Amino acid sequence: MPSRNIVKQYEEDAYYHIYNRGVDKRIIFQDEQDYHMFLGLLKRHLTRDKEKNSRGKEYESYAGRVELLSYCLMPNHYHLFFYLNNDIDSIPELMRKVIGTYTQYFNKKYGRVGPLFQGVYKASRITSDPYLLHITRYIHKNPKDYYSYPYSSLQYYIGDWKSDWVVPDRIYRLYDWGGYERFLNDHDDHARFDDEMRYIFAHTSNTR
Repeated sequence: MPSRNIVKQYEEDAYYHIYNRGVDKRIIFQDEQDYHMFLGLLKRHLTRDKEKNSRGKEYESYAGRVELLSYCLMPNHYHLFFYLNNDIDSIPELMRKVIGTYTQYFNKKYGRVGPLFQGVYKASRITSDPYLLHITRYIHKNPKDYYSYPYSSLQYYIGDWKSDWVVPDRIYRLYDWGGYERFLNDHDDHARFDDEMRYIFAHTSNTR
């Protein structure tokens, strides 16, 4: 029987929380360069201005098909929150390119072989409107120092970071919350939501 959230059946116009950790709980981001490499791979395939390799060939861009709404990279795991606009193969293709290239980079840099991540990444479809906002808080508050943490998308929500490959606008349009920072620090609401999140992840077997 497959592990929970491994069987991925994608649908268009849907939201997906993608997450995984290092094999044997190992560290997958050991220094600043590693974090920037992973984020650079996401940017490569999500930016509207297509990047080119050393031979002048354009990398595949999923801009318009997939939107990255929020993210957080932790030393031994990552969280990505996507909106799939169209083309149900886009997320698997994007993740295959990012994870495959990052694993090659990491193994070459650190002189290792074999898989870097713990099996196939998990994908949980978020179907309830309130959870579309709550999941961003869950992702952004992973680090203890989440306000100053440099490897999450929080500053796209409360700061002045802007790009065409991280797109929080879809979340903003759905809610009138009186300010994201206020919502971020609603500790009682956050505690209730954490309990619900643990229940959902424990009782979800696939992405449908």
